Amino acid sequence: MIQLRTILTPADNTGAKRLRVIHIYGGFKRATGALGDIVAAVVDQADPNGVVKDSEIVRVLVVRTKKPVRRPDGSYIRFDDNAGVVIDKDGNPRGTRIFGPIAREVREADFTKIASQAKEMY
Repeated sequence: MIQLRTILTPADNTGAKRLRVIHIYGGFKRATGALGDIVAAVVDQADPNGVVKDSEIVRVLVVRTKKPVRRPDGSYIRFDDNAGVVIDKDGNPRGTRIFGPIAREVREADFTKIASQAKEMY
């Protein structure tokens, strides 16, 4: 479960070190986001040689959450951190590599390019 002011760990190589959620897309006064949702975030810390700069507002796809998510088969999936991938307006990743495991819900949300770049899928 992702809400306003949640700190996300970047799961890509765009140069961001920390992302702070400022908006959750998907409706009027939507309070929380989950796996496969798009949020707006501010880059809190960034590598000076990275693609994104400090204090830049970016769109982020949530790929891991600490909160367990129930799947249709009755099982639950949860991760050790809240993480996201910086994307552009078309939904393509701005980085060239994806780090760490990615939830299967990301592929089901039609982000197949991000899912194919990930080494592990749970």
